[in-house]
Amino acid sequence: MATIIEEWREISAPPAPPVGPVTIAPAKTALFLMDFLASVCTEANRPRAAAAVARLAPFLQQARARGLTIVHTSTRHGRQDGSDLAEAIRPVPGERVYRAPFDKFHGNDLESYLRGRGVETVIATGTSANGCLLFTTAGAVLRGFRVIVPVDAMPAATPYQEQFVAWEIGNGPGLRDKAVLTRLDAIGFAGT
Repeated sequence: MATIIEEWREISAPPAPPVGPVTIAPAKTALFLMDFLASVCTEANRPRAAAAVARLAPFLQQARARGLTIVHTSTRHGRQDGSDLAEAIRPVPGERVYRAPFDKFHGNDLESYLRGRGVETVIATGTSANGCLLFTTAGAVLRGFRVIVPVDAMPAATPYQEQFVAWEIGNGPGLRDKAVLTRLDAIGFAGT
């Protein structure tokens, strides 16, 4: 029997998973902005990441205005104050910055911080769809959080990486039951 490597060229992409509107309760929701490094999120280095930052900036302003818990992350070697993150979505005083590899819950107090604030839902955005976004989404699901993933705010180095992650979140065991794919402009705020 052939392995996936031998069969690679014979496999067609499955249908796209559904993407639809969602409504969140602002007081029970956290927005994660993962690894949007200023040095990476440029038109020259990663145009998909630069475009995501431009889409995220107005959404972040709405989230702040509605009182969502905002969490920024950087790579394990990033700056604790977030000064290495893209300027348009850089942290403001009072917003936490975590440094961790892959699963941003690993090795810190992020889960207890969120629970202490009454957070039940996480909106996961990040520049490494097939890295921090996928693994943090899985980590959040394993910890009992509902996860919302806007497909227009999960840039990767290539479209294939984004496609794989969208498919996995929409169809993967455990993920498909607790994670939802959407777009930033399809996220509604309850009570407004």
